[in-house]
Amino acid sequence: MEPSVEEKYAEFEQRVKRTIYIDNLSPQVTEEVLKKALNQFGNVKDVEFIPTYFKSCKVNAALVEMESVKQAEDIILEMSDSPLMISGMPRPVRALKAQAEMFDERPKKQQKRIVCYWMDPSHQNFEVANKIKTLVKKHAAEAAFLMEQQELEEQKLHNQQLETLKVNHRKYELIVGAEKEESVKKLATRYGTKLSDY
Repeated sequence: MEPSVEEKYAEFEQRVKRTIYIDNLSPQVTEEVLKKALNQFGNVKDVEFIPTYFKSCKVNAALVEMESVKQAEDIILEMSDSPLMISGMPRPVRALKAQAEMFDERPKKQQKRIVCYWMDPSHQNFEVANKIKTLVKKHAAEAAFLMEQQELEEQKLHNQQLETLKVNHRKYELIVGAEKEESVKKLATRYGTKLSDY
């Protein structure tokens, strides 16, 4: 038996409660990377990336469905206190409760019909509609600017982390290389230390 409209929507509402919205993701983040990062909190059921409509070539957000509502709530709580670790690096991302409007495919709550039509310039509300249209364009431009700034900050953070990683790797190589030197071995023996401890 086919479930009713109300049953389908009730099931969808449960899915929304189990889902978190994560934004400010780097374009390099894949589904596998995101699953690895979030599986420490529970089981990830589904990951759906959401493209930003200001820059269609970038992926900056994702809807992540967890196995339970509690797991989703735990992630939101945890990420409000500390950054998400992706591939061993902290990323400045946010986790929020998902909203029904964020899903492209969602069942109808009720059988409704939306009708759109062109407004005649002589209509009494034409000026109001025009002002709303201008305001929406302004908000879209502001949001695009903010998104650009966030991307620049994220790129700057990524470059800093990459540089730190390179410096730490060089230090490690120096330590490993020093173990092979006879003078370092003699010093280690003299002071009673083991090079392998470092």
